[in-house]
Amino acid sequence: MTQQLAQRGFRVAVHYRRDEVAAQATLLSLAGDGHQTFSADVADSEQCATLVAAVHQHFGRLDVLVNNAGIFEDHDIKQVSYAEWQRLWQRALDANLTGPANLTYLAVQHMRAAGRGRIINLSSRGAFRGEPLAPGYGAAKAGLNSFGQSLARALAPDGIFVFTVAPGWIATDMAHATLTGPNKDEVLAQHPLGRVGTPDEIAETVAWLAKDAPALLTGCIIDANGASYLRT
Repeated sequence: MTQQLAQRGFRVAVHYRRDEVAAQATLLSLAGDGHQTFSADVADSEQCATLVAAVHQHFGRLDVLVNNAGIFEDHDIKQVSYAEWQRLWQRALDANLTGPANLTYLAVQHMRAAGRGRIINLSSRGAFRGEPLAPGYGAAKAGLNSFGQSLARALAPDGIFVFTVAPGWIATDMAHATLTGPNKDEVLAQHPLGRVGTPDEIAETVAWLAKDAPALLTGCIIDANGASYLRT
């Protein structure tokens, strides 16, 4: 989605955790100039603070925050030990809910001072369907939905709008093993379109929300998953 944001005239802060090579490749692919890479683990509250401060110092402003970082790890309640359950549950909440909440808090301080801003949270259809093998992920994304709606109400008077996008299966590198593995037919059967989503479809949705979506949509949850969140 960084390409789509750059094409719309944004100067993009490309965040990465560890893969600096991929981040630099993304940076070089962006239209326009003035973009920059920044490294941080968003599950770490202190690194969140350092990241937002560095972005604001570099660009002199912070207009849009896209909370796209996250992790998905199986922790089947029927299989894992109690110690493993606690560890993976906490990791899921730290990366998928607490991290975005901290980044949002920090970004909002700059947005309120400027009198404008847009926040876009990447949720999941799992917030509605549940994630039986990764319940921490489903719980965190459901919390992210509620978080976005709460802040949409709180921040509208400040000219800050909050949107949520809830994708389903997307044809990314991370999903490749599942989408080509033995369970691929089961996954496809969940999708009325007969296919999963593409990264460009999600990126275009996020870019539209970042620039062109009307303020009246603040608080919305866009189910960008081809109706796959609806059970038959």
